[in-house]
Amino acid sequence: MTPFTSPSGMLRGVGSHGARKAGRAMRMATSIALGSVLLATTAPTADALQNQPPRAVLTTAPARLRADSGTVSYEVAGIRVINRYVTANEVVAANMYLLGGTRQLTDANAGIEQLLLEVSGYGTAKYPRETLRRRMAALGSTIEVAAGVDWTRIGLRATSATFDSTWAMFADRLVAPTLDSGAVELIRAQIFAAVRQRRDDPDALLSYLADSIAYVGHPYSIDPIGTERSIAALTRGDLVRYHAKQFNTSRMLLVVVGQVDRARIERLVRTTLGTLPRGQYTWTAPPQPAVRGDALVIEHRVLPTNYIMGFFHGPASSNTRDYYALRVATAVLSGRLFGEIRSRRNLTYAVNAPFHERALSAGGIYVTTVSPDLTMGLIREEIESLQSDVITRQGLSELVQQFITEYFLNNETNAAQADFLARAQVYQGDYRAGERFVDELRKVGPDDIRRVARLYLRDARFAYVGDSTKISRAALTRF
Repeated sequence: MTPFTSPSGMLRGVGSHGARKAGRAMRMATSIALGSVLLATTAPTADALQNQPPRAVLTTAPARLRADSGTVSYEVAGIRVINRYVTANEVVAANMYLLGGTRQLTDANAGIEQLLLEVSGYGTAKYPRETLRRRMAALGSTIEVAAGVDWTRIGLRATSATFDSTWAMFADRLVAPTLDSGAVELIRAQIFAAVRQRRDDPDALLSYLADSIAYVGHPYSIDPIGTERSIAALTRGDLVRYHAKQFNTSRMLLVVVGQVDRARIERLVRTTLGTLPRGQYTWTAPPQPAVRGDALVIEHRVLPTNYIMGFFHGPASSNTRDYYALRVATAVLSGRLFGEIRSRRNLTYAVNAPFHERALSAGGIYVTTVSPDLTMGLIREEIESLQSDVITRQGLSELVQQFITEYFLNNETNAAQADFLARAQVYQGDYRAGERFVDELRKVGPDDIRRVARLYLRDARFAYVGDSTKISRAALTRF
């Protein structure tokens, strides 16, 4: 078990500056590739593509993500298991999803699951801290924790040969963590410092503020990593009580991708996680946010550039027609914003229209710029154009194909496939829904793009970190 760190994705709004830079670069590359999509009434964005190398285009989904007889679903001791048997490599990814996410939390105990699972790496009933450390190092395996709004994930990475030995330690962390007082204080201090440091990083602070204002009064407004106040108040007793109440098999979804067959998984689960209480948890989709309309929060900072992020509430993942259409619409918008604001106007080094892949989706805007009023006016024009004009069918077809290529390239690892299967199972009730991913995207037509742009790309709720004298409220509240 490695000591607690704050990599990108572990802490909402907290992470290494280098990791976020890499993430922005990846999004930027995707935006460039998507910049070739045209609206019938606008000029091409070829300048955004002219320096890019040709990309291979996938005409079908990679074999491991297509429907296959190697993926099965079954229940073991009250735990739903999805098992994809693959032989392309020796790596095994096993992700345990504790369902519920922030709906299991309150403002007072926000961050408790992340803290508990990190502390579990410092000793269990069967494996004292030094034993855990030595055995994990000898096996070359890893276990990582990531808390999110819909679930907390604890993931195991091993080889087929070392899977059983790694599983024993992985499972004991869930079943019987000792939650040593010294470890609780150590990890709590590390998380507290990481949460506090987000005020020192404009991007981290922006992300935190944007999520908070987008979901006022909703469970998604609770930070799964916690706040300074909640982390400071948590005690070992809180962790013990939470474990006894919340760690039950009805909350668990296990996804295993690798060279591990059903009989092996059933044996391992039944003798370890299967000993936990059953519980009464049932997954349901979170409620739609009750608070609508635009909103704005400004954090004044004198910085070299200004940071802006906002979100539009999107459809639930069960509304597959709109969910997939909005995914494509935000990809179209990303390409157009890159072409207009970065390539033509040179007003930013980073602009993006992200899509939140959650039970309740959201489309967004992210930009850094020294001219926020001008830039936000241009962004508004691009959104209005998307709402009024019709994309050419050929341009949309090319974008969807590029999107499919990028998406599958990003989902080729066993760990990413596990997440892919989990999202389909939880959000749409069947892991096989993921097999229809390509078909659903290709069903999206030009009229769907315009329709969802009109329906969802409005009432944005923005966060602004930068020089407040350089932005007018009207520039951020006319969406």
